[in-house]
Amino acid sequence: MPKEIVALPIGRIAHETMSQRVYSDLRELIMSGRVQPGQRLTLKSLSEAVGTSQMPVREALRQLAAEGALEFLPNKSVRVPLMTKEKFLELLAIRLQVECLALEHATQRITKDQLQELARHHETFSKEVKRKSPDPTIAIEANMRFHFTAYRAAQMPTLMNMIEGLWLQVGPVLNLDMRSGSKRLTDAESARNHHQKILEAMMKKNIKAAKNALIADLTSAANFIVSLGKLK
Repeated sequence: MPKEIVALPIGRIAHETMSQRVYSDLRELIMSGRVQPGQRLTLKSLSEAVGTSQMPVREALRQLAAEGALEFLPNKSVRVPLMTKEKFLELLAIRLQVECLALEHATQRITKDQLQELARHHETFSKEVKRKSPDPTIAIEANMRFHFTAYRAAQMPTLMNMIEGLWLQVGPVLNLDMRSGSKRLTDAESARNHHQKILEAMMKKNIKAAKNALIADLTSAANFIVSLGKLK
């Protein structure tokens, strides 16, 4: 009897841990823009990629679909949702509010170690976009890590969860901004300069300057994406 009581929760914990790991890996994949709008994903390929059975992958996909990051099609395949212009602009309006709120508190609370981490992500991003042939995957991930390092310094976990939920929906669209030889990767007045201004403002505890730079960063990227005419 005692063996049965002990064995059941251990198995459940192991299963939940695997499902959560797969969910976290797929979540970051989507937020960092390494998948594109309309891209189809299969249980088999994802299971092979993360090195596990299809069950935890299926559970992770269901959870991500419930969050609006993925959608199940009639043939049971899964894809990254296509983005409409209206929804994209709605998400932008919300992001400007919540991300500026996070940056406002982060600018007041950021530590020396966090500033150094922020500077490292900025340097990674800057070096990549300055290359003759930038790697968009590296640039997109460095961009995400720069923003999230800044926002986490706010020490507001509920707000951070909201921001992550928004990035789950908008992350893949960043492909439209930075992939396929986009001018945004080599434009000296693009995100690289906005990030520099955010970093400098946070070092000086200048909330207004930090928020203005963030607004310019998010807005310029959004305007460029809309101008491509690839949204539904």
